[in-house]
Amino acid sequence: MLYAVLCYNDENAVATWTQEEDDACMARLAEVNGRMAAKGKLGPVARLKNTDKAVTVRKGTTPFVVDGPFAETKEQFLGFYVVDCETLDEAVAFVKELTEANPGSGSYEIRPVRFYSPSALAERKEAEAAA
Repeated sequence: MLYAVLCYNDENAVATWTQEEDDACMARLAEVNGRMAAKGKLGPVARLKNTDKAVTVRKGTTPFVVDGPFAETKEQFLGFYVVDCETLDEAVAFVKELTEANPGSGSYEIRPVRFYSPSALAERKEAEAAA
């Protein structure tokens, strides 16, 4: 079963990390990711830019765009993983490794994926590379 692992943390706290602290965290996470990738269970991973770079499209009679995220929260959605695990327990074990690699007080939400469509972008890049 595919699981989405949604990463939450205080983006203001993360933004105060020095480049060395950020690089060290990313290196620790890369080790965890590498173990999952070696098992063939790691799908797309994304780290998002801060919410001050985001816009939200709201529904209405005509959709409209507002700056930033819609909800005010103490933690922001900073990124995600897609993992292929046999059980929820296996996904939880992976996330426990992520928590050890990533400092701070954030959280990870694990949700089963109902629908997954591989990226057409990756297919296009592969086709361009083959041409």
